[in-house]
Amino acid sequence: MGDSSDSVSIAIDMVPFGGKEFLVKTSRGSLSVFVCGDQEKPALITYPDVALNYMSCFQGLFVCPDADSLLLQNFCIYHIDAPGHELGANVISSDVPLLSVVDLADQVAEVLDFFGLERVLCLGVTAGAYILTLFAMKYTERVLGLILVSPVCKAPTWTEWLYNKVLMNLLYFYGMCGVLKECLLQRYFSKELRNGMHGAESEIVQACLKLLDERRSPNVMRFLQAINRRHDLTDDLKKLQCKTLVFVGDCSPFHAESVHMSTKIGRKNCTLVEVKACGSLVTEEHPLAMLVPMEFFLMEFGFQRQAHIGSSSSNGSNPSSPSSIAPELLSPEGLGIKLKPIKTRAASSY
Repeated sequence: MGDSSDSVSIAIDMVPFGGKEFLVKTSRGSLSVFVCGDQEKPALITYPDVALNYMSCFQGLFVCPDADSLLLQNFCIYHIDAPGHELGANVISSDVPLLSVVDLADQVAEVLDFFGLERVLCLGVTAGAYILTLFAMKYTERVLGLILVSPVCKAPTWTEWLYNKVLMNLLYFYGMCGVLKECLLQRYFSKELRNGMHGAESEIVQACLKLLDERRSPNVMRFLQAINRRHDLTDDLKKLQCKTLVFVGDCSPFHAESVHMSTKIGRKNCTLVEVKACGSLVTEEHPLAMLVPMEFFLMEFGFQRQAHIGSSSSNGSNPSSPSSIAPELLSPEGLGIKLKPIKTRAASSY
C-alpha cells in the first residue's frame, strides 16, 4: 500500500462491494481501513477476529440478502483491520514494539480522528469485539452502540492462555501450517460446518482457508499475543453507556463467556441473541440470522430498512423471515429496545 490517499489494487473477484482502502498512520503504527459507501452518512466501524481481515470476517454478512437495504444504504462502513492483517501486508518489523489491547483500542480512536468521525456504531467479532468494547469504555462519548459477535470480556483462563501459547509457537516455527489452520477453524466455525455436511457451507471454510494462507504469521502472532494478555473487563461492563446487541453461536467456544458478558452489561442496555447450530463467526456461518435483530436494534437510533424485510426469499427458508424466528424476537420490546431484557435463540439455516 502507498500513501493514505491512494486506493489499493485488490483482485476484483475478491471484493464484494466497492470501496477504497486507506493507510492510516497512528502514533502506534499504521492501520489499513477499507471504506465502503458515502462518507457523509453515519459511520459503522468493524474489527475482525484473530487472523481474519474484513473480507474473511464480514463478507458473508454484507453480501447476504437484505444487508444492502439495512446496512449499506444507512451507513458508511469503515472496516478496520488489525495491524498487518490487510491483503498484501508486509511483515511488521521485530523492532516495532508489541501493542497491547489498550494500544489497539487507542488506534481505533485515531482512525476516527483521521476521518473526522465524532460518534460511531461498532461491529466486532471475538477479539475484535473485545477491542471495540474497550474502546467504548475508554471513549464513551464516541460510541452510539455496540454490536458484538461471540465477544470475550474476561482475562484468558489458564487453558486458553496455554492454548494460545501453543498457537503462537506454531506460528513462530511453522507459519500458517495445517494444524494451526485447523485450530483456527475450530475457533470460528461449528463442527458441522467444518465437516462439510452441506456443500454450500463447506465453501465458506474453503474461502476462509484461502484467506488464512495470505496472512503474515508474525503479524498474526502479534495480535494473538495482545489478546492473550488482555485484562478482565467484567467489573467495568456496567459503565458502558451505549446500547449493546450480542450475538453468539451456541457451538462457539466462547458461548459461556458471551452470555456472561451480556449478563454483566445489564438487562437495561444489552440484548443477547443465541444462534442455533453456529460457531463463533456468525457473520459468515449464519449471517441471515443477524438481520432481524439488527434491524430492531438500529431502529433505536432512527435507522430504517430501505426495502421490505425478507423480500429476497418467498419460500420461508430465509432465516431472516419472521416465520423462522421466535415470535418474541420480532417486537422491539422483545429485543430489549424498550429496556426490557430478553434471552432468545434465533434459528438459522441455509
